[in-house]
Amino acid sequence: MFMTPRPTERRLLLLLTALTSAHAAFAKPPPNIVFIFSDDHAYQAISAYGDPRQLIETPNIDRLAREGMRFDRCLVTNSICGPCRATVLTGTYNHVNGFVNNSNRRFDGSQITFPKLLQAAGYQTAMIGKWHLETDPTGFDFWQILPGQGVYYNPPMIRLGQRIKTEGYVTDIITDTSLDWLQHRDRSKPFLLMCQHKAPHREWEPALRYLNHDGDRRYDEPATLFDDYAGRGAAEHNQDMTIRDTMNAKDCKLTPPPQLTPAQLAEWNAYYEPRNAKFREANLQGADLVRWKYQRYLHDYLGCIRGVDDSVGRVLKYLDDEGLADNTIVIYSSDQGFYLGEHGWFDKRWIFEESVRAPLLVRWPGNVAPGSTSRALVSNLDFAETFLDIAGVPIPVRMQGRSLAPILRGATPADWRTSFYYQYFEYPTPHRVQPHYGVITDRYKLIHFTGGAPDDYWELFDLQSDPHELRSVSDEPAYRTRRATLEKELTRLRTELNVPNEIPPDWYGGPRPGAKN
Repeated sequence: MFMTPRPTERRLLLLLTALTSAHAAFAKPPPNIVFIFSDDHAYQAISAYGDPRQLIETPNIDRLAREGMRFDRCLVTNSICGPCRATVLTGTYNHVNGFVNNSNRRFDGSQITFPKLLQAAGYQTAMIGKWHLETDPTGFDFWQILPGQGVYYNPPMIRLGQRIKTEGYVTDIITDTSLDWLQHRDRSKPFLLMCQHKAPHREWEPALRYLNHDGDRRYDEPATLFDDYAGRGAAEHNQDMTIRDTMNAKDCKLTPPPQLTPAQLAEWNAYYEPRNAKFREANLQGADLVRWKYQRYLHDYLGCIRGVDDSVGRVLKYLDDEGLADNTIVIYSSDQGFYLGEHGWFDKRWIFEESVRAPLLVRWPGNVAPGSTSRALVSNLDFAETFLDIAGVPIPVRMQGRSLAPILRGATPADWRTSFYYQYFEYPTPHRVQPHYGVITDRYKLIHFTGGAPDDYWELFDLQSDPHELRSVSDEPAYRTRRATLEKELTRLRTELNVPNEIPPDWYGGPRPGAKN
């Protein structure tokens, strides 16, 4: 039965109503979101991660770690460009969102994505830079993207469906366009900016101002540069992604890129040609040639990253200058990790550490403790849920990750994941990495390489005793119980995530392993 409040209670209700109204009037608006996403940026090439080789200083990216949180175990669901981007947008694995490889897929833009949901909730949204999903972006008020992989110099771009010409270096152009959009946005709305770089993707072409960035430094070699893949199976032996055999003349800048203007070409040749002439004269062979390629690769790759670090610094300066920093969450990540000579490789694709682990640094003033770190198993699968959560937008049931907001606030949930599912399909081109799936924990990786006998086999790695993943212990008696436990967990994850038992042939992008031609 409803009872009329007494006068004292009535006054209290009126006071609470007034306080609630006042709070609503002065409540902090939803946070802005700036998502800076590079392509193939190895965590080893961010100085905040402390790689023993000390490859590069990245002061602007490091600022995010200093003023926010550094994640040390951010894992990707499928270590390849397009599928990672589809996962970021949808918060789902690729067998759910449909973009399983780069070879023969087109992203279905009609499905639910976090930019669409933020846009519907009143956010102004923009996507600028590398898209790599074949179909046009959806859910964005503004977009300007590179067609396909894009090029480093004077790249053609597509702005809201219209092809345009640009002149300059791709990282600078993406940054300029992002800052211009911020400057001319509707200032009455919160915003989402996805600033997505091509760099440092192959063929690793630095900005001209950074051609001599390292003064011909000799970089320390990784311990596994000359790995012979003993102790592992057919997949590691049969791949085609080595510095020794796969890295070509264009990769090594023995020929210039075709998009350069005459003035750009003159500056390019002034740096590379004297060094290339010495290389040709030396006629290097064997291990000496591998070492030369490694040094040239590191020079070029890290030169690209200097441009990305510049971009991060420019974006942070804009937020500071405009008084936006306090209510803007800034995220820096990459679509996956990358090999910088470890195991003699470049590229990614594998479940192994340098490939599956991406950098992730997050600054969120008032929520993230400056200089904090996390070793929780987080993923690009969690990004969409995080963005929606911090914006106060409900997370769709379809999404398969979890919001990182509690971890960012310093309270990792007690039921946070302790195992993570990984899958890779694309085969045989471009690098003949055999399809595989597996489960990752803080210490172990159990991997199933698929394709039918003799290509169907298992590997197990103990990261505590073997951090470089050099010896599979899957058949060793001492690990029999551990393997059984991991197999059970892998089955549970595949069931929970609705992974099909039979992989459709077109998911590979070519003939499946073991198929007869």
